[in-house]
Amino acid sequence: MEKKLKEKKYQLVEKLGVHFEHSEQLAPVGARILAFIILTGKAGVTFEDLVTDLCASKSTISTHLNHLQDIHKILYFTKMGDRKKYFVVNSDTLRQSIDEMVSKWEMEKELHVEVAEYKKEINGLDTSNPSFEFDLTYHENYINYLNLAMASMKDLKSRVAAMKS
Repeated sequence: MEKKLKEKKYQLVEKLGVHFEHSEQLAPVGARILAFIILTGKAGVTFEDLVTDLCASKSTISTHLNHLQDIHKILYFTKMGDRKKYFVVNSDTLRQSIDEMVSKWEMEKELHVEVAEYKKEINGLDTSNPSFEFDLTYHENYINYLNLAMASMKDLKSRVAAMKS
């Protein structure tokens, strides 16, 4: 069972890595490091683990770990009596990403509200031919979707904040 989970982890590291290359504009190895750290969780991952599991040179891993720390995607902790650094995801970065996402959705919502209100005004002008009326269903559904998505992300943000404290 453990071998199967390890294989699944490596597949997910690759999928997440490709995603991070595009969404976060990261180099391939940096993206895989971030994915590996995310999939390792709170236990953290050591430099040596990354070199072994990602089959990359020490200098490559070191370069990308430094870059990920510089852009505040990851941070590390140490354990008493252990000289190793354990790398984990920076939860502040996650909260910042949530804020950016919610802000973008808020602007989209405002735009849809404005367009829907305009279309309602147009619909109210000429009722002689209902076949030319704007259908507002799309805007209403999309606004509802955005409201639900924003509420869900705000809830996630508060949960992440609670985990940190």
